[in-house]
Amino acid sequence: MTRIHFNEVSTRDGFQIEPEFIPTDTKVALVDALSECGYAKIEVTSFTSPKAIPMLRDAEEVMGRIRRAPGVEYTVLVPNLRGAERALESRADELNLVMSTSETHNLANLRMPREHSFAALAEVVRRVDGRTPINVSLSTCFGCPMEGEVPLTEVLRFADRFADLGVRGLTICDTTGMAHPAQVRAICDSLQARYPQLQLTLHFHNTRGMGLANVLAAVQSGITRFDGSLGGLGGCPYAPGASGNISSEDAIHMLDAMGYDTGIDLPRLLAVARQMPAIVGHEVPGQVAKAGRISDLHPAPPSVAELRQHFNTNQGA
Repeated sequence: MTRIHFNEVSTRDGFQIEPEFIPTDTKVALVDALSECGYAKIEVTSFTSPKAIPMLRDAEEVMGRIRRAPGVEYTVLVPNLRGAERALESRADELNLVMSTSETHNLANLRMPREHSFAALAEVVRRVDGRTPINVSLSTCFGCPMEGEVPLTEVLRFADRFADLGVRGLTICDTTGMAHPAQVRAICDSLQARYPQLQLTLHFHNTRGMGLANVLAAVQSGITRFDGSLGGLGGCPYAPGASGNISSEDAIHMLDAMGYDTGIDLPRLLAVARQMPAIVGHEVPGQVAKAGRISDLHPAPPSVAELRQHFNTNQGA
């Protein structure tokens, strides 16, 4: 059965919109625990301005203190050249660059037109010059809540330009939770035919309850890499009503149940996921951590034994 690779993004994408600062010790302990679960990648933090995202102002300290498990790539988000320099000094295994395929969303989220974003990120790619692998996350590929549909031609236009720069991978993001399975299948088919040399990752949100359906559609089209956030944390501030990312443990549980190899120790991951409400101070959307795996059986109520005895006795009479 196909191997599916997961990138855990809770400590960056999940935490960055939480209102209360999560202590550095807690972040380090969480990354260390996740490192023992079998992830392909963990997006640890972001080297952005502390003024822009105060939650991640401890990026250097977190990267310096985590225990790096063999076989796990520790990736970080970098918004610009200065962020890339800080990330390289922190020995990040991969740099993740981000921009939107929607002009309006890019202006709202990054405060500049798309062409300005592309020029800045292209400069990062050139300056890094192959020293560290680079992934580019393209936001709103499945729709923008302010513009509506984002044409596939626009997604491919920016994807082509980054591919030409020599990036290792592209993450195609449903930033605002507007994707549906038929659309996912069509886009995944186009991307895989066009970029067989790239690592392609899909990033879904569960805003309208279609997150796991979209994961399944992508898997069935041949995609083998996904972002997920423990407990389903995260969300986009420019998507009205948006919920968080797909819950890592829920998606992994689904694929495990279907026979896919995720490489994840699910019982260990669920033990970590059950700590998340205490870490962030509120309930989280993930379901499997609450309900348990479908293979976790429960004792029958005492009345069942009494009923069995009653009917067995009557049948024997």
